[in-house]
Amino acid sequence: MRINVLVLDGVFDLGLSAVLDAFQTANELIEVAGLAVPRFDVKIVGVRKAVKTSQGLSVPVAAIDARMPDCVVVPAIGFKMPGPLENALVRPDIRDAGAALQRWSRRGATMTAACVGTFVMAESGLLDHQRATTTWWLAPLFRKRYPNVLLDESNMLVRSGRFVTAGAALSHMDLALWLIRGVSPQLASLTAKYLIVDSRPSQSAYALTDHLVHADPLVQRFEGWARARLSKGFSLDDAAKATGSSKRTLARHLQSVLGKSPLSYFQSLRVERAVHLLKTGSATVDEVATRVGYADGATLRALLRQRLNVGVKEIRRTA
Repeated sequence: MRINVLVLDGVFDLGLSAVLDAFQTANELIEVAGLAVPRFDVKIVGVRKAVKTSQGLSVPVAAIDARMPDCVVVPAIGFKMPGPLENALVRPDIRDAGAALQRWSRRGATMTAACVGTFVMAESGLLDHQRATTTWWLAPLFRKRYPNVLLDESNMLVRSGRFVTAGAALSHMDLALWLIRGVSPQLASLTAKYLIVDSRPSQSAYALTDHLVHADPLVQRFEGWARARLSKGFSLDDAAKATGSSKRTLARHLQSVLGKSPLSYFQSLRVERAVHLLKTGSATVDEVATRVGYADGATLRALLRQRLNVGVKEIRRTA
């Protein structure tokens, strides 16, 4: 598989290294395990002659040539907060990168990006009307800047046709392993074991929702109201009245900040509270379910599986 890794100035060191090390390890394991699998032909390319990482290290980049890659990978650029990131996205090299991405996409390459690299790909317009994920704490900015992208930041990886996006930071490794798995599931499993990488299908378990909630006063008021009545049930009329807004305004703010409806976020808070009680106490699942407003433990178990991809035993093992 021919892979072009498109590197831009200020590339996130850890992300770039994760991608390159995963493919290098996979190539080494092909030889060690004697697998009948083609090697990964990885080429680091750039739209500028000189590129430095966010830590100031020089990256040896090749100019973009006529080579047609099977796959393109866009690692993150090292801007973690909205203001600096928005400033970076107007750089000329980002625009030139978008043109290169469009050319590769038109010729049928699999287009992938991780973490803040998803913003670079979205700037090109390629993700419009596609499903995608991104860095969880930058999701509000992503929605505002790219309203035509169908964002689902709860997932670590999202595939939409020929486009594959990955979530925050170490999702670079998840993305690389996904690409390796497409060539050989056995090789991907071996690579993950050698690098000691666990499967992480969801970002939800890592997201600090408070960080997002506090960015919007109305959403913050709704959260306070919701936490006070988790065991009582949900009423959109009551929520709007308590927060001093209309139902439509409340729903719009929740969707913009968290990508959820008021009811969906209310349910998320119930699950969050249930997880805390299961980790820190000895109450049964049925008792915890009652305390967070569910009729029985079966409902709570199903929600834990659906929203967190874990069961009660896994939760209590991590306590």
